[in-house]
Amino acid sequence: MFQKILIANRGEIACRVAATARRMGVQTVAVYSDADAQAKHVAACDEAVHIGGSAPKDSYLRWERILQAARDTGAQAIHPGYGFLSENEDFARACEDAGLVFIGPPASAIAAMGLKAESKRLMEKAGVPLVPGYQGEDQDPHLLQREADRIGYPVLIKASAGGGGKGMRLVEKGEDFAAALDSCKREAINSFGNDAVLVEKYVQRPRHIEIQVFGDTQGHVVYLFERDCSVQRRHQKVLEESPAPGMTPQLRQQMGEAAVAAAQAVGYVGAGTVEFIVEQPGGYDAPEAMRFYFMEMNTRLQVEHPVTEAITGEDLVEWQLRVAAGQPLPKRQDELQIHGHAIEARICAENPDNQFLPATGTLQVYAKPAHAAFSVDTVRIDDSVRRGDAISPFYDSMIAKLIVHGDTRAQALVRLDEALAQTHIVGLATNVQFLRHVVRSPAFREAKLDTALIPREAALLFDQEPVGLPLAAAAAVATVLAREQAQAPAGDPFGQRDGWRALLAHRRRFDFEFHGQPALAWLTYGQRGAPHRLAVEQGGNPVAEGELTFTLAGADAAQGTRLDLHFAGQRARATVYAHAEALEVFTPQGATRIVLADPLAHAGEATGEGGRLTAPMPGKVVSFAVQAGDAVKQGQSLAVMEAMKMEHTIAAPADGTVAELLYAPGDQVAEGAELLRLEPA
Repeated sequence: MFQKILIANRGEIACRVAATARRMGVQTVAVYSDADAQAKHVAACDEAVHIGGSAPKDSYLRWERILQAARDTGAQAIHPGYGFLSENEDFARACEDAGLVFIGPPASAIAAMGLKAESKRLMEKAGVPLVPGYQGEDQDPHLLQREADRIGYPVLIKASAGGGGKGMRLVEKGEDFAAALDSCKREAINSFGNDAVLVEKYVQRPRHIEIQVFGDTQGHVVYLFERDCSVQRRHQKVLEESPAPGMTPQLRQQMGEAAVAAAQAVGYVGAGTVEFIVEQPGGYDAPEAMRFYFMEMNTRLQVEHPVTEAITGEDLVEWQLRVAAGQPLPKRQDELQIHGHAIEARICAENPDNQFLPATGTLQVYAKPAHAAFSVDTVRIDDSVRRGDAISPFYDSMIAKLIVHGDTRAQALVRLDEALAQTHIVGLATNVQFLRHVVRSPAFREAKLDTALIPREAALLFDQEPVGLPLAAAAAVATVLAREQAQAPAGDPFGQRDGWRALLAHRRRFDFEFHGQPALAWLTYGQRGAPHRLAVEQGGNPVAEGELTFTLAGADAAQGTRLDLHFAGQRARATVYAHAEALEVFTPQGATRIVLADPLAHAGEATGEGGRLTAPMPGKVVSFAVQAGDAVKQGQSLAVMEAMKMEHTIAAPADGTVAELLYAPGDQVAEGAELLRLEPA
């Protein structure tokens, strides 16, 4: 076994590898960029080496610096994690040339499976079923258009060197193909340095099911069952589970054996994932009719590997280290079994209600459910952040992975919803509440799964308000009262802030903003121990009225103000975090935000942006689709920005004329920067 390994990555995978290596008695070396100088993965390792600037191209993609760090620290092997250099055949070969063990497959296997088109030709020779498509080397746009027309719409354009949902576009009709191809190629060249694409038939009602495979240097390959990754947004996974719901033993064996054959065809060593698209021609309730097609092979450990660990009881990172050290696989195929059901939720810094726009900011609050770090348990969190850390625009938007395990899928679903309810993040937008909506949706509960689940169930998943104005206002008022009572001097009856008046009842007004709309509440203080009364209004109309009672269960900066509330027939346990005027309210039913407004503090402020169009997040301007003087229609594409490895289209909010472009393609812009001026029609 190795004495010391270098982890050529960042984030939760670096923490994960460090934890397993420590348990095995192996020392670890972290590498870090300027942005990650104080990162959790740096503290998790025994040593750390600075390798460059914040942008990946200046640090984590500079393999000569990583190799030098390994030589300088005496590491014998390099673990690439996932992303960055993990599937780079040149880096794997450079490690070998430097006398270092690359903890992954041989460079030849990466090369064989790295290009989607080449790998599909290889699988076709091996007899693995393929989706109808075009994987040729001729990349003439007109030829690609003709092939798409021949295959029949809808089709998928996919970056041949891609992965992780990047460089992928769904095209519904022929007239949209050229624009989608341009966008796909642009994103592919930026992400992978290769703009070659393939075109394939878009399978109707498809499920994304992948098989975890593992090979050793003695030529043995096993499969560790399947993961269903069908719930996706922007072709990127949101929820993953194992085993796949509705999977028949016969289909599991067929897919597993096909995956093993694919790995053996390229002499695979280490952890890998063979991904299949699964067609459901008989509908959601006819698993016996499902057909599978090879999609691609990821020649690395996957983000969702913890669900496989949960159902098998195996540590896949430990397997990686043992196999890379020349040891045989720890178990044979007939020794592997499935135990229970596991689900993983990817917690990301993004706004699902705004087209999953990535978010940046500081984790002012990061409260997690009780969990056992990096172990198979009922609840587990893999992360690399702490309270006070910043989520920057330089890397992926994922904050953490929440994994639950149960004896059955139904039990795992309940545990996942409870764990998400206990996950409190304040300081930037996240998808935690969206994940709860998905988990609670009838389609997901009943396992009516396909990759279109999110758009299909959009009415239940987006723009949901689980708490409501009455309870949010009551929680905000109770938080203010609790803080005032805590600040009152003890033993001073005249310093108490309890609304007592000698002759008249005291009535107090609270102004709120809730989902962008003004609201107000009138609090009538109870006298001589009587309960307070609260009346909530919005738009001049009463919303709720009744007695307000609460019990303070605790209050501090890290855990917020914890209240047991009773108002207008509703009882709730609420945790409230206040930052400036905003109050984030978390309840078992869900979370919401309410702003306690001070009208005098904002007197005279502008009420709108006029003709300005601003950047919704920090990033790079990729292109403008218009010029000064152009007339545009509402919803028309104006510009494309890139942030957190994804492209985002900026559309016209109304009809008008472009007055001025304020940046050029390639410029880096801050969040809120004015990109162009639009004169209203």
